[in-house]
Formats: sequence, structure tokens, C-alpha cells
Amino acid sequence: MLTTKKKATVIKTVAIHDTDTGSADVQVALLSKQIDALAKHLKVNPKDFHSRRGLLQMVADRRSHLRYLETNNKRRYNALIKKLGLKK
Repeated sequence: MLTTKKKATVIKTVAIHDTDTGSADVQVALLSKQIDALAKHLKVNPKDFHSRRGLLQMVADRRSHLRYLETNNKRRYNALIKKLGLKK
């Protein structure tokens, strides 16, 4: 899990405005950090199937947020992909 400080730094780097905590950009960034942390956990614990299921759910959720951004605001989508280093 992400600590409160790590979440705050992620939100600051991606937020659209000062009080932004729930936009699609922020949610994608937080999900990406959680996915990275869980992927490291699963490399150490390959038989943890319950966590693997949670990882797949997070990846699907991130994909749906990215699809929403791509259809509604292509400029924000491209900027976010570049900032987070994700594949298209």
C-alpha cells in the first residue's frame, strides 16, 4: 500500500488544480504506483493468487480511466502517458 506521503507527492505531480484529488489523471497515477508496488510483491511471492487478482483488477481499472481520458481529452491523455512513462 502507498503511504499518505507518497500519495500526496503523486497527487501534487499530476493534479490539474490545487484541490484536485479525484480526477482521472490522479486516479491513473495512483493506480500506477499501486500496480508497481504490487508487481514487486508478486515477484517475491509468486503464489499469492489473491494479490494477483487485485493487481488484475487495478490494471483493468487504470485501463478504463485511460480510455475515458483518451476519448474526452486527448491532450491530457498524451501528457499523462508521457509523464508516467506508460505505453500507449
